[in-house]
Amino acid sequence: MGILDMFSKKDDEQEEKEESTILTKDLIRLNLDPMDKEEAIKLAGQLLVDNGYVEEEYVEGMLEREGTVSTYMGNGVAIPHGTNEAKQYIKETGISLLQFPEGIDFGDGDVCRLLIGIAGQGDDHMEILQNLATVCQDEDTTEELMTTSDKELIMEQLI
Repeated sequence: MGILDMFSKKDDEQEEKEESTILTKDLIRLNLDPMDKEEAIKLAGQLLVDNGYVEEEYVEGMLEREGTVSTYMGNGVAIPHGTNEAKQYIKETGISLLQFPEGIDFGDGDVCRLLIGIAGQGDDHMEILQNLATVCQDEDTTEELMTTSDKELIMEQLI
């Protein structure tokens, strides 16, 4: 059972199918070229917009949050998310994942290789942050997420 199982939603007609709607292949971008952190946050947010998880305004909330406090968690991972005020623009809980093998500058000497954008309704937000932080503390798992070209593997690790 993966860490995000509590957010998985089953299709009523296919009980055996356990595909999460919080993270799909459409929300994952691998082997991206370096860009500045604002562009990366916008891309993570835009994936959530394009897939119906949030309204455009939520992306601005993600950038505002980053402007007040860095969402870099350590171990090459950043987890940008919107401000409390931006929560009103969340339609459904979801995460996006961007992989930067060469890393991107997150300021203060921090290099992000894995950026996970979060949009969590209600209490989902804190639970997702805690669960992702736990997974990303494991250096072997994190390294695998940062280097794989297999979206299925990423989903298996996080779901």
